[in-house]
Amino acid sequence: MLRLRDGQGTLWDEFLPPEVRVLSDELTAIDTLLDDDRFLAPFSKRLMSNVGRPTIPMETYLRLMYLKHRYSMGYETLVKEVADSLSWRRFCRIRLDDHVPHSTTLIKLTKRCGPEIIDDLNATLLRTAVERKILRSRRLRVDTTATEADVRYPTDSGLCAHAVSRLARAVTRVKSAGLATRTRFRNRRQKAGKIIRKVSHALSGRPMDRHAAIDKLTADVHRLVMATAKEVAGVIRNARRALWTGHPNGEKQVQHLEREMALAQRLIDQTARRLTGERVIADRLISLSDPDARPIRRGKPQQPTEFGYKVSIADTPEGFVVSH
Repeated sequence: MLRLRDGQGTLWDEFLPPEVRVLSDELTAIDTLLDDDRFLAPFSKRLMSNVGRPTIPMETYLRLMYLKHRYSMGYETLVKEVADSLSWRRFCRIRLDDHVPHSTTLIKLTKRCGPEIIDDLNATLLRTAVERKILRSRRLRVDTTATEADVRYPTDSGLCAHAVSRLARAVTRVKSAGLATRTRFRNRRQKAGKIIRKVSHALSGRPMDRHAAIDKLTADVHRLVMATAKEVAGVIRNARRALWTGHPNGEKQVQHLEREMALAQRLIDQTARRLTGERVIADRLISLSDPDARPIRRGKPQQPTEFGYKVSIADTPEGFVVSH
């Protein structure tokens, strides 16, 4: 159940000395700005349920997220710092006898709200800046840059071995849920690891022999992931059959396995094209954990290619980011 504000004070707050109850100039300005009900409207649109346990006050969540991004803190560090600071407690509207919301509560609430709520809050902030005549600029500066994804350097052999490992773990979860328990599946992670270790030895050979050796080892691990995918298809088929006949558990595990299978099939096709001699592949998959990351050619001498995302930011001379 949605709760926008708390609105309750305690007797303990009245016993605090005046100097403790005073916020800094920055926090006072932000506190006054966030008191506007328009900053709570996006939460009302997305969290409309009237049943269930009450959420934490959205005004508290909004102020906690400001402190998190203002000081570049993680969720656990944020909770610890707010619990230890009287001024930050007052800024976040958390009473002295109340606990600071747990870090997992903040994480779940952030995922539930989604990134769209950030766009609504930014739009509300820009409208407020225009109304208060803080934002008067008629010019925009648009800058495009690249931000790296947190992925290892992608190689075809390494991605195939990673796919074998991820498929094996996903199949284990499905079987642990009681689905497709008698369907044959062979775990090939150990064999894939041996091939990858041979790749590192092949890199130390002569340049003319190096490419042929790496291509041969890539073909070996490619055959492993194809054999694994073939068995995974049987596991998915039998698991779905069990769910259709009324098995109570395992729907999420099967869906996860299907997603992993789709990525593995995409990787199998990509590696097959690579082994035929095709070096430039459009929409290349460079990570199974972050499939949206892209290879970006920037031409730097020390790092010609980066792996991540292109970011475009439009800001005003006053420093307001109006589009990203």
